[in-house]
Amino acid sequence: MPTFGEKLRTLREKQGISLRQLASMLAINSHSFISEIETGKKKPSLELVIKVSDLFNVPLEQLARDELDLDG
Repeated sequence: MPTFGEKLRTLREKQGISLRQLASMLAINSHSFISEIETGKKKPSLELVIKVSDLFNVPLEQLARDELDLDG
């Protein structure tokens, strides 16, 4: 199952949105933070997942499902 970051990258690229544009749309100061989420180096906050869900009109559960860690 793709990670949230992989889903975010796919959504962004399908819309032709750059990292800088997406950061601006999500009110995030650093486009590198988006890149780190897309590559799995950082985990998104719930607030960010909700913003992405709203922005791309994708159900929250579909974006966040793989982020649930039942082992730890």
